[in-house]
Amino acid sequence: MAGLYYEDFEIGREFQHEWSRTATETDNLLFSSLTMNVQPLHIDAEFAARTEFGRPLVNSIFTLGLMIGMTVNDTTLGTTIANLGMSDVRFPAPVFAGDTLRARTKVLSKRVSSSRPDAGIVEFEHTAINQHGTLVAICRRSAFMRKRPS
Repeated sequence: MAGLYYEDFEIGREFQHEWSRTATETDNLLFSSLTMNVQPLHIDAEFAARTEFGRPLVNSIFTLGLMIGMTVNDTTLGTTIANLGMSDVRFPAPVFAGDTLRARTKVLSKRVSSSRPDAGIVEFEHTAINQHGTLVAICRRSAFMRKRPS
């Protein structure tokens, strides 16, 4: 399904996204390195082995990006103008290399833009669960969405 226009979103609508993705050790190492996050909990297996987790944690910002990315195909592909922000971002459980994540989206609110008659703002709640059904990430995202062309 291509991205939806502002008018297509209904408050309370939920999406169970078909895409899933297994986070890998390479994903974690590359993302942490590319973003200059040298936290040893992400990139140093020896260090991480001595923590309560016993192994490296997947970088939470990678988890956030992956969660939102998995939602794009069903919601905003080609119809978003810009992300306006993310809030209430939480990571209630860790993600490890080898975990497979799935995403869900709920439309929380929407309003017509006061400055652009051709656009509106839609607020989403995105959640990610792992292969065990454990909630690993949640956030609210405000997206500046195109209205359907006349």
